Amino acid sequence: MKATIEIDATPQEMRELLGLPDVQSLQKEAMDKIREKMLAGIESNDMADLMKLYMPMPEQMSAVEGLQKTMWDAMSKSMSFSTEAAKKDSKD
Repeated sequence: MKATIEIDATPQEMRELLGLPDVQSLQKEAMDKIREKMLAGIESNDMADLMKLYMPMPEQMSAVEGLQKTMWDAMSKSMSFSTEAAKKDSKD
């Protein structure tokens, strides 16, 4: 059985109907803060300050590098296992 319900409502009305919180004021506040920081970075003519908004922090980068190293090590080990298995099979 398949049923289709069509509701003609604005996004705000749908949020209210579904009981979702009204986050418009929070979103506006966050966007205002981001705008202030961007304008401050532009006014100082320092691209490093402006790029700090978009670039991850050094401690976040080290976590990403650790994950990449772990993944690389796992791939390298699986490749060596498959190469050793292929050598073993060719000898048999």
